[in-house]
Amino acid sequence: MDPVTLTTDRLVLRTFRPQDTDAVYVAARDPEIQRWVTLPSPYLPEHARIFTEQVVPRAWADGSACTFGLFLGSPDGDLVGAMSLHRGSEGTASIGYWCARAHRGNGYMTEAARAVARWAFTRLSVDRLEWRAEVGNTASRRVAERVGFTVEGVLRCAHDHHGVRRDCWVGSLLPSDLGLPSTSPYLPAPDRH
Repeated sequence: MDPVTLTTDRLVLRTFRPQDTDAVYVAARDPEIQRWVTLPSPYLPEHARIFTEQVVPRAWADGSACTFGLFLGSPDGDLVGAMSLHRGSEGTASIGYWCARAHRGNGYMTEAARAVARWAFTRLSVDRLEWRAEVGNTASRRVAERVGFTVEGVLRCAHDHHGVRRDCWVGSLLPSDLGLPSTSPYLPAPDRH
């Protein structure tokens, strides 16, 4: 799949380029990102280079993941964060994200996640978008809930963070949650309350 560019009112979402390596390196070294996102630790310049020059382009090419850099105002604006959509079984995908310290608290991640979800539902035939975050990552959960994800519960021992298994929250977003049609029929379980 060829990389795509999405835009929102304040952001440009595009694939990472080699010239983004330094900004990725600076952002990814933030202890708050390191705490919740499974990245190499310590995070070295070569990790950022491999990410921007090899990992992201390869995933776009084979269709396994679509990773966007979130840039403020223009394709060459400040790096706000990163957002990845990982393809799952037919009709499903998962979303993950991190936000650079200087840009937290401005609603950028919510804005970007809505755009990526709409794109996944309308262009990739995704009928279930899943979000997971380690229990305690309240910032990630707030973003998911603002986008419209339904938090479905806790998955025990479902997240590996540097060799330690941890519990994680799981939530889902369906096209209908954003007023969009599904590509496949959906029959919810009957309400048994």
